[in-house]
Amino acid sequence: MDTEAAVPLACAPGAIPADERPAHFALAAELFGTGVRERRALEDGYAFAFDAAWLERVMRFVHNERRCCPFLEFGITVSAAEGPVWLRLAGPRGTRAFLDAELGR
Repeated sequence: MDTEAAVPLACAPGAIPADERPAHFALAAELFGTGVRERRALEDGYAFAFDAAWLERVMRFVHNERRCCPFLEFGITVSAAEGPVWLRLAGPRGTRAFLDAELGR
């Protein structure tokens, strides 16, 4: 199946239950505001590094974000010896521009 044709490059915040949305948006602001230690541009998105202590928050973000942004592909890499947690957000053409608009540069 061609994911690019099947899933539109659009976010549907209503896919997250209304009572969970404020916490999700606050978590996203925290992660991409103060939590990110490094950001790497990828051909189809970005990779973000967080301190090891942020693993649970990164996983909680992915759990909800995949509901409202079904076009995104998520990858979490947990480094050895309390090294960084990497979150990869990728998708079809236009994903990086979408992430720039949603998460800021």
